[in-house]
Amino acid sequence: MNDRICMDLAEHSYEVIVQDGLLDRIGEFLVPFKLGPQTVVVTNPVVKRHYGARVVHSLRAVGLKPTVLALPDGERTKSLKSVAMVLNALLRRRYERKAWLVALGGGVIGDLAGFAASIYLRGIPFVQVPTTLVAQVDSSIGGKTGVNHLLGKNLIGTFYQPKLVLIDPSALRTLPPREYRAGLAEVIKYGVIADAEFFTFLEQDMDQILKLEPAALHRIIRTSCAIKAAVVSADEREGDRRRILNFGHTVGHALETLGSYRRYKHGEAVAIGMVVAARLAERLGLADASVATRIRALTERTRLPSDLPPHSASALIRAMRQDKKVQDRRIHFVLPDRIGHVVVRPVEEPAIRHVLTSKQPTT
Repeated sequence: MNDRICMDLAEHSYEVIVQDGLLDRIGEFLVPFKLGPQTVVVTNPVVKRHYGARVVHSLRAVGLKPTVLALPDGERTKSLKSVAMVLNALLRRRYERKAWLVALGGGVIGDLAGFAASIYLRGIPFVQVPTTLVAQVDSSIGGKTGVNHLLGKNLIGTFYQPKLVLIDPSALRTLPPREYRAGLAEVIKYGVIADAEFFTFLEQDMDQILKLEPAALHRIIRTSCAIKAAVVSADEREGDRRRILNFGHTVGHALETLGSYRRYKHGEAVAIGMVVAARLAERLGLADASVATRIRALTERTRLPSDLPPHSASALIRAMRQDKKVQDRRIHFVLPDRIGHVVVRPVEEPAIRHVLTSKQPTT
């Protein structure tokens, strides 16, 4: 498979390239940019073990001089402390503005490496090389960078676009099954917010997707990237339409925060958040019951959680109030009024509390 998807952002435009075997050819894709040879590959020990040597060989083959910085694995690494480690690596080597960062890993690595690139010497180029499904279909695309804070997820960060996103689907074959399934939550999200036909495909072909069947895998990556690129190209800085990409994330981020980023993978929390948002849309009269039923059924078929854990409604609402999507002190939700279309609405606390505390239907 070989796909090229354009992120159309005027002078910040770039390509998302999807190609099997690309991890061995990263260097040749960087040559046209004609920047300096100084390169820092930011990764984690697990990804380094699988792919570090191949990426380094590819970079050296075209005359680049890579250094590898492996940060601890896991969401708790997404912190200002880890960003400081990246900055220290650059500063100790006295790297200049023609230096590169290569983000080799999942969403945590991509977000924090991109943030470090955006603030080092007021900005140096970086490339996203995502190796998890959630990063390949979502977090590596669109230029959101940043880290977490004790009070909430992604509260510190910048909008800073990569020069290139290089996706090798074969990297998913070394991904633990739980991580892969968590990434499928973001894939389901795209069907709900923008493409009813794609959602139906997921319902019909989920068994093949879970087996990483090549044609099915190619379709979910290509379609997800294309939807994300179209949305971001129309609204780079989340002024309006880009907010639909937050479907499931209002409750999802609250669950991650309350779980200290340990209980749930990001996609698992988003899966629960999508089901809650669909139930809320039904409660508000925006959607009929079939919307929530289909979303919940597909989530469960993907072997993702769909039920809220035993947090109190008050704790969840407090965590939601720390979210970036709060405007004028009102919690905003992305709500599906039908499969393939969503609206963004402020929702009053009594309606939220009712859905959080009411018995959750089973499929």
